[in-house]
Amino acid sequence: MQLTPTLGTENQSPYQVESRREIISLLRGLSDSNQLISMLINGGAEVFITSILHIDEAANLVIVDSAPGQLANQRIAEANRISFEGLLDKIGIQFSANKVSISSFENRPSLQFPIPATLIRLQRREYYRINTPLSTPIKANFPVEVDGRIETLKLTLVDISCGGIAVLDEKKLLDVTVGTTYDHCKVELPTIGLVDVSLQVRNSQELVLLNGKSNRRVGCQFINLSNAVLASVQRYIMKLERERNSKLTGIR
Repeated sequence: MQLTPTLGTENQSPYQVESRREIISLLRGLSDSNQLISMLINGGAEVFITSILHIDEAANLVIVDSAPGQLANQRIAEANRISFEGLLDKIGIQFSANKVSISSFENRPSLQFPIPATLIRLQRREYYRINTPLSTPIKANFPVEVDGRIETLKLTLVDISCGGIAVLDEKKLLDVTVGTTYDHCKVELPTIGLVDVSLQVRNSQELVLLNGKSNRRVGCQFINLSNAVLASVQRYIMKLERERNSKLTGIR
């Protein structure tokens, strides 16, 4: 089964899991920990947030919470392929279904589909961190005090994870004292939208570029991230991972 439009049917990814026992264990882990999962249709044009309600191993079914609204569920049921993306113990999990049907579980609306034959479990790290594209730089807006007034400092993202971001502070205007917190920072994630986050400085590093100029890399941790914003960050990370897999496998 093809995991996503960017992954082939064969084991082209080093993170692909094919053991049925392990797949069921991972899905049950998502269910038991009540993790939110992104449900994508139409190639990611529409995204719904759901969770796994039950794994019926005997019937070979995964049962997930329905989307809000009858029309949304109908679009999901009519989709040719549905992709799912989530996090389990800070590890990215991706799988898909060729068909989802509308059902009910414990007297509540739900959706169901066969247990996937394969899934992707991304590399194990405390937080899966991925570099952001250099061709289309993403800006993080920090409100900082300059000469007694608040100004917006626009810094380029270097990488992103569900735990935080790293930015380049070329003019070295940020207070990089560990523990310094910046509230109401704005990050525009392509195809996802603008997210409002609080960022706390965790580390900084002076960089010397090939041209002899210096730059400063600042690592920041998300503080009190809401479930909605976490889901948005997670969707963007998964999007970047799909694009990277596409380049690695040569599929467009």
